[in-house]
Amino acid sequence: MPSPADLSRELAVARRLARQAADLVRRFAEQPVAVKYKDGGEPVTEADLAANALIVSGLAQEFAGDAILSEELPDDGSRLAKPRVWMVDPIDGTRDFIRGQPGYVVMIGLCLDGQPALGAVAHPITGTLWSGVVGQAAWRDQSDGTRVPVRTSALAEPRGVRIVVSQSRRSPQIDVFRRALGVTDEMTVGSVGMKVALVCQGERDLYLYPGEQTKLWDTCGPEAILIAAGGRMTDMDGHPLVYTKADLNNRNGVVASNGPLHEHVIQALAVARGKSA
Repeated sequence: MPSPADLSRELAVARRLARQAADLVRRFAEQPVAVKYKDGGEPVTEADLAANALIVSGLAQEFAGDAILSEELPDDGSRLAKPRVWMVDPIDGTRDFIRGQPGYVVMIGLCLDGQPALGAVAHPITGTLWSGVVGQAAWRDQSDGTRVPVRTSALAEPRGVRIVVSQSRRSPQIDVFRRALGVTDEMTVGSVGMKVALVCQGERDLYLYPGEQTKLWDTCGPEAILIAAGGRMTDMDGHPLVYTKADLNNRNGVVASNGPLHEHVIQALAVARGKSA
């Protein structure tokens, strides 16, 4: 993998496109939007499609040889033969966008040789932008242009852990896992990107999703930022998420932690799931 300095151009482009797409989505949010539904029942709006067109065209213009995987485009499998793959979710949290709730973001990630290397996550409502490069650093930019580095919390044992979970897909398993970890502080948020951002900046210590509905574009950018901020992301068994596969889903859930907690969490989850004595 190239050194972090080699990705300065990629980072600048991803940040610019994420901001532009977030501005576009915010303008759509100020007016009624038509909603359609995909084959799997997932909603899609004209805002999703417009933001997707902006990001994909911008990436294709800047990095013509790279593959692009987007939620709003068919996956033709060509990405599997490319070492550089951009992964795009033009609106992560479309349901929140439709309901007029704040839990949605624009997400762009770059995988190099199957490993998340760079991410940019923009919140249309506040203008906040989270970004990061693995091996370098992670940052939060406010709407006024102020940029500050972000780091995960230093909590190293489950006692006192602050968890964030899905708002629309909160599994009953979460209560089992909360008891296993002794968690009393829970927050619910719509977007995967926002949940991971809260862990990145130390407001939360752990994000758990035991289902199989997240896809590669949901985790690529956020995982890169989380690693850059000092955290870890794996599946429920502690195995790395795999980005070089035909299947788009993360079938074994997602665990995103501050880093020091990760092994404790994986062990507790194993016991709670009956996978360990």
